[in-house]
Amino acid sequence: MTSKNHDTSRDGNEDAVRAAIASVYKGWADNDADAFVAAYGPDATATLPGSHLPSRNAIRATMAALFAGQLKGSRAQYEVQAIRFLGDDAAIVTSKGGVVLAGQTEPPAKEWARETWVLAKVNGRWQVEAFHNCPEHAA
Repeated sequence: MTSKNHDTSRDGNEDAVRAAIASVYKGWADNDADAFVAAYGPDATATLPGSHLPSRNAIRATMAALFAGQLKGSRAQYEVQAIRFLGDDAAIVTSKGGVVLAGQTEPPAKEWARETWVLAKVNGRWQVEAFHNCPEHAA
């Protein structure tokens, strides 16, 4: 049995995957729901504690409402911890993220979450197909 080793630094895939995720967080920092979902595929899903959003439109509508309400003026911090490529056009990213509410300088320690992203390369562009997060620490 052989295994393929992908040189992601050579072909730019790792940088492109990181850029797609960074664009999501840039949209958050700007409290811009359209920019937030620009890197999401049309059928992307987001699963969060207590909710499942079945499409990019649902994710956009939810974030627009949150940016107008409880997340107004917020941003998120994140750390990509690993990127694993599944061939040339799919990647799984694990990260750690936390919400920084208006007036805060960093997320409270108990508010950090573990995140899993599934991205696909579609027409030469990396896009988010699925996002999942769960609390890093039990309540």
